[in-house]
Amino acid sequence: MAGIYLHIPFCRQACNYCNFHFATSLRYKDEVTGAIATEAVREKDYVAGEPINTIYFGGGTPSLLEQGDLSLLMGALRSHYPVSPEAEITLEANPDDITTGKLLEWKDLGINRLSIGIQSFFEEELRWMNRAHNARQAQECIELSLKHGFTNFSIDLIYGSPLLTDEGWRKNVETATGYGIPHLSCYALTVEERTPLHKLVNTEKKTNVDQDKQARQFLLLMEWLRQAGYEHYEVSNFAKPGFRSRHNSSYWRGEKYLGLGPSAHSYNGVERRWNIANNNIYVRSIAEGQPQREAEILTPAQQMNEYIMISLRTMEGLNLDLLEQKWGAAQRKRVERDLANFINSKLVTANGPYARITDQGMLMADGIAAELFQ
Repeated sequence: MAGIYLHIPFCRQACNYCNFHFATSLRYKDEVTGAIATEAVREKDYVAGEPINTIYFGGGTPSLLEQGDLSLLMGALRSHYPVSPEAEITLEANPDDITTGKLLEWKDLGINRLSIGIQSFFEEELRWMNRAHNARQAQECIELSLKHGFTNFSIDLIYGSPLLTDEGWRKNVETATGYGIPHLSCYALTVEERTPLHKLVNTEKKTNVDQDKQARQFLLLMEWLRQAGYEHYEVSNFAKPGFRSRHNSSYWRGEKYLGLGPSAHSYNGVERRWNIANNNIYVRSIAEGQPQREAEILTPAQQMNEYIMISLRTMEGLNLDLLEQKWGAAQRKRVERDLANFINSKLVTANGPYARITDQGMLMADGIAAELFQ
């Protein structure tokens, strides 16, 4: 099985914390969409004809696209790839784009899962983040999606912003669980370099994040969602049983995927590559038949390190039997030795061949993984 990711590089306005590739002008939307469709046709052999189990429209803001744009892209995929009849097809959407008309169009196109960028149910926080929607739309879009049969969907929430108290965070989480939303992706607010927020913090026009508060709110989140019946199946992702993101889970299992569009990444088991993050150069290079991208062939050590990093972020954990099978007994012994300190510190638990990160360990998951790298 394989997946396809399509990067739609347009947004209505720039959220001040975002460092993904996007443009706020739709002037070249048709050209970019056409180039993505062309790239889809040309790259059909990248995943070697494997059945396509997931399709994911990310961005940017894919919900800005019109039905004709999405129809063009879905047509290219269905015509040139063996898309499974049961494929999970996800579209990222902003609350202010969700209308009855669009929901019906999306269902007609076969989109069966939404990922909605709520971020917060509080007006002042949404303004602070420079989000395009308001608090009323944050709840109305959920109610509208449920009304029109989208029972498999996810929402994003952000914790740890300077305005968010622990009580406010509890209300955000309770609002989400009160709707019975089956999947939540929850992220700590990060001040990324080269973002408007980074500049505003550096010039003291906005308050920087409090890492102790972020850690506390993450620990509270894990406890609240555990009590509400959600599986904490990846560091930032929580799902009711049967509602994990199949697309993102395939990344964490190291399965093949094809990325289409400017800045999109691809992986075929050996090579990792990524398209140029420039809309105009991307369109021109596709038109000239010479796509602008970079690539690297992963060494065995890089493949093992990626497995360690990804597996430790998941509910299943690091499988030492699998590590030994792929990279040898010596590597297993080395990793077991390095894990011992984390187990003694109660940041990791060991159960048979599996090493899993504890709640406290989740606060430093990537750092723990880095200590285990070859």
